Amino acid sequence: MILRTWSARATAEGADAYRRYFEGVLLAELRRQLGFQGAHLVAGGADGAPDRELMVLTFWESYEAIRAFAGEQLDAAVVEPEAQAVLTEFDRTVVHREVLAVGGP
Repeated sequence: MILRTWSARATAEGADAYRRYFEGVLLAELRRQLGFQGAHLVAGGADGAPDRELMVLTFWESYEAIRAFAGEQLDAAVVEPEAQAVLTEFDRTVVHREVLAVGGP
């Protein structure tokens, strides 16, 4: 399994708007992708802080599945205009890591 990570920053209001976009739009699109295995949206910075760091973690079956979603430039971030509109800054690239083990309760 491959972990794909991407980071952005937003105001507190923008972070909430991005969460709604993530839950209402992005997850639906990702779920249509063959090889997609899950996603998390996490935030840094205290709730109520003036701005927050956002990180999207997506899990993929293979690099081929990522390529079908993101295109030939695997390291290029896919950030739709609707998402860009609520962010103050965002990474133009992503990082991939191989998942070696998975744990849980």
